[in-house]
Amino acid sequence: QVQLVESGGGLVQSGGSLRLSCAASGIILSIDTMGWYRQAPGKQRELVAAITRGGSTNYADSVKGRFTISRDNAKNTVYLQMNSLKPEDTAVYYCNARILLNLIRWEEYWGKGTLVTVSS
Repeated sequence: QVQLVESGGGLVQSGGSLRLSCAASGIILSIDTMGWYRQAPGKQRELVAAITRGGSTNYADSVKGRFTISRDNAKNTVYLQMNSLKPEDTAVYYCNARILLNLIRWEEYWGKGTLVTVSS
């Protein structure tokens, strides 16, 4: 059973920083793209940032220059460093990963989410 477990959310003041982590566990041959999504109350889930196994990244325009995604392939872990946080960054942040379970089967997994609240 593959699981993604996020950590690092919490309450922070505007302008502050947080670092999210997401670790994948279970029987995993390889992990392709890993990413962070977020969903604010009353809004659709949106991509925040993603990173390929080789390290190529892409970011939502709203977080460019403030957030940095990284990963440790040996630990099956992805990170999101969030700086200069704004109240509009308040959301539940979800980890996502495309995982190779065996030689022919890829599956997409989601974590349960971690709440980030930015106060003004």
